[in-house]
Amino acid sequence: MTHIIKALSEISGDYDVLFCDLWGCVHNGRVAYPAAISALQAFRRQGGRVALLTNAPRPWRFVAEQIERLRVPRDAWDDIVTSGDAAQDAMLAGDVGHRVWHIGTEKDLGFFTGTDDPRAEGIERVAFEDAEGIVATGPFDEATETPEHYREVLERAAARGLKMLCANPDIVVDVGETRIYCAGALAQLYEQIGGTALYYGKPHAPIYDLARRHLGLAADARILCIGDGVATDVEGGRRQGLDTLFITGGLAAEHLGHDVENPAEDLLSAWLAAEGQAPAYAMGRLR
Repeated sequence: MTHIIKALSEISGDYDVLFCDLWGCVHNGRVAYPAAISALQAFRRQGGRVALLTNAPRPWRFVAEQIERLRVPRDAWDDIVTSGDAAQDAMLAGDVGHRVWHIGTEKDLGFFTGTDDPRAEGIERVAFEDAEGIVATGPFDEATETPEHYREVLERAAARGLKMLCANPDIVVDVGETRIYCAGALAQLYEQIGGTALYYGKPHAPIYDLARRHLGLAADARILCIGDGVATDVEGGRRQGLDTLFITGGLAAEHLGHDVENPAEDLLSAWLAAEGQAPAYAMGRLR
């Protein structure tokens, strides 16, 4: 049964490390959440360590620059690990070939340039017709496009047997009050039409393995996963055998009552049962 809590401090003493989601938990893409920042700072002051785990398709240094602009202070976290970090390594290893067609915005070009790895010299971004594989970081136009805009070209890609490297498994994300599609929505459609998609972010193991290596965690480290994505953060924690704290005031807020700070217990219980999930804890906003 999921226990609804009011503050992270109620349970923080039971854990050594937080694997904390960013978007929807610490910020909404426009502003940072002061209460969430205070909760992370307090956890670190008591000796805990915080890894910000995000399905952002860019390497960690670009995410660090973003959250600095949003005024997330440096003393709120120890490390940042992104889906882009894990997926970039797979691309450099040639998992989808060396001549790749990129689906994504200009802001995601750091996925290709933000590395000193010499293997990057062997990767070339090419037109669709010349590609050996696909790298998807998101739609070309996040403001207007849906996965259906890509159906025809993805059908052609599947017919050619191209693999898609999905740099962000999220289906949607909220930017302020606007919901946009992510690379995970494109990969989902690609699989539906018979294509092969490869994933490295939450809920898949590579991003968790990378976080453990970055922090040098022992096998018995007590880790709590925090996030607002039931299919990514909560499912990822479940697969890893870790406790999870579900932030209900993010992506699922519309299903759980009128007060985003206080989820309705009956609605939460029914909704989680329908999703097939049972996180250890839930709270409206991280605080």
